[in-house]
Amino acid sequence: MSRLLLATRNTKKLVELRRILEDAGVGDVEVVGLDDVPEFPEAPETGATFEENALAKATDAVRATGLPAVADDSGLSVDALNGMPGVLSARWAGGHGDDRANLELVLGQLRDVPDERRGAAFVAAAALVTPDGSETVVRGTWPGRIVREPRGTNGFGYDPIFVPEGESRTSAELSSAEKDADSHRGRALRELLPHLRQLVS
Repeated sequence: MSRLLLATRNTKKLVELRRILEDAGVGDVEVVGLDDVPEFPEAPETGATFEENALAKATDAVRATGLPAVADDSGLSVDALNGMPGVLSARWAGGHGDDRANLELVLGQLRDVPDERRGAAFVAAAALVTPDGSETVVRGTWPGRIVREPRGTNGFGYDPIFVPEGESRTSAELSSAEKDADSHRGRALRELLPHLRQLVS
């Protein structure tokens, strides 16, 4: 059985990638996470783009483990904020991963922005790096808009204020299955499928 490292400690991401591979009929591959391999120093995310950060994470993981690795980097791009928070999404309010503070800062910055100018998108870049040095980087985009008040509890980050295109519910009001089927990360990982198939064939 082939082993594929998803360079994350997030169990939800592992489940998502396993499900996408299974649904696509990419069998005979064992997806493992960072908690399943010996620990190694992880470089800070200092890239100017999602693609740079994803590629750096995947490259580090391959170098440390010798396994083919997939890594992703994602965030929220708001039209009225010139594409920000972008790669700074997780630390937009200053500290890393303070979801509530980040969300409230974005809402505050958009307070006077009319509804028709509240367009936004969740963006994810996914990188696949193999031990022979080949690199593939893809991008998934989930367009939508920012609402004025948080709604829903099924999600994290900016999910409660993001309504995907064609939806009336926020991302945090969608079921996990609905979100996986359409999300930026799901779209990016599905873009990688032809390359993952090649890897295990």
